[in-house]
Amino acid sequence: MSAQVASPASPASPVSTRRYRFATEVVTVDNKDDPYNAASVPIYQSATFKQKGANAEGEYDYSRSGNPTRTHLENHLAKIMGAKRALAVTSGMSALDVITRLVKNGEEIIAGDDLYGGTNRLLSFLQKSQGIKTHHIDTTNSDAILPYLDPHKTRLVLLETPTNPLIKIADIPTIAAHVHAKCPNALVVVDNTMMSPYLQRPLELGADISYHSGTKYLSGHHDLMAGVIGAKEDSVADQLYYVINATGCGLGPFDCWLLLRGVKTLAVRMDKQQATARRVAQFLEDRGLKVHYPGSRKHPQYELHKRISSGPGAVLSFETGDIGISERIVEGTKLWGISVSFGCVNSLISMPCKMSHASIPAHVRAERSLPEDLIRLCVGIEDADDLLEDLDTALINSGCLLIGDKLEKLSLEQQS
Repeated sequence: MSAQVASPASPASPVSTRRYRFATEVVTVDNKDDPYNAASVPIYQSATFKQKGANAEGEYDYSRSGNPTRTHLENHLAKIMGAKRALAVTSGMSALDVITRLVKNGEEIIAGDDLYGGTNRLLSFLQKSQGIKTHHIDTTNSDAILPYLDPHKTRLVLLETPTNPLIKIADIPTIAAHVHAKCPNALVVVDNTMMSPYLQRPLELGADISYHSGTKYLSGHHDLMAGVIGAKEDSVADQLYYVINATGCGLGPFDCWLLLRGVKTLAVRMDKQQATARRVAQFLEDRGLKVHYPGSRKHPQYELHKRISSGPGAVLSFETGDIGISERIVEGTKLWGISVSFGCVNSLISMPCKMSHASIPAHVRAERSLPEDLIRLCVGIEDADDLLEDLDTALINSGCLLIGDKLEKLSLEQQS
């Protein structure tokens, strides 16, 4: 569907250059227009706003189009994302749905071959219902995109980096340069949910749009559903706003208030979570398991990730080589909650092929080399030693470490 441009009822003001370091900026929310100088932005829990006359149009009229609480949230998010403007919607998938509505019938999308299951489901739906084709490529090879770039057809290039759940890294600056050189009308879109603006800001790396499931790290507590879109240019933001206003998927005032409260602790949460994640990754590697984590020097794109991000994050995955063992590990932990999501203060564990990525057909998972035994860990803020002890117990009880010992013994025998 083609999105027309319309001026929003509650525009987010242009973002000035950050004055302080991120941890300071993220807790500093501008609330200068509050007549009572409230320390916390108020919740304007109102569906409508009274006007001064029959022909007068105030800044706000109907909360579907704009709400003061949402405006404060969007201004704050734009600041920390390095965006000209940010928009808040009802979920991460709503954010992607809004973005993909910029693609018209006959145009194409290029996306990675390791994607979140919900993203894959939406792209499949677009192809079936609207004839919008998606080319899936290996985004770890920047040149792999070149044969698919078409100046007339390519509209969106959708990247995840790190990818979910294999933690592959895409070179955002190089891919963006390829796209913009050959397809000036195409938009480079980055799902930055896993890194958050604290660790990676795609708009500063060449992307045109960055989006998040605000349900995860931005909120941090899994007590709300939200999506966030950041645009580098006002013209793109206006098109996105038109879709949001037309479809009514703007985030409600109470959830805006919750998200604004949650995001203030993003830096301190992420520092704790990724510090523990580094220990967990090393713990698993020491036991001979294949680990996918950009903070590990064994990761094939360790140096690339260091160049485009300021930290490895707190999501990792590992392989056991046996589906049954993986199931016993997942079900054998006590502190690691079995959940499809990530980004929470509590640690989570899952088997993507049976949970978050189960909507991807088995033959497609096989084609994309997504291991059925893969376990994904999302590290929370619990005591690191408690998490490691709990995981160690699950590994032992599952029989995983026995297999690791046998493999190590076999390797030593072969070397001798």
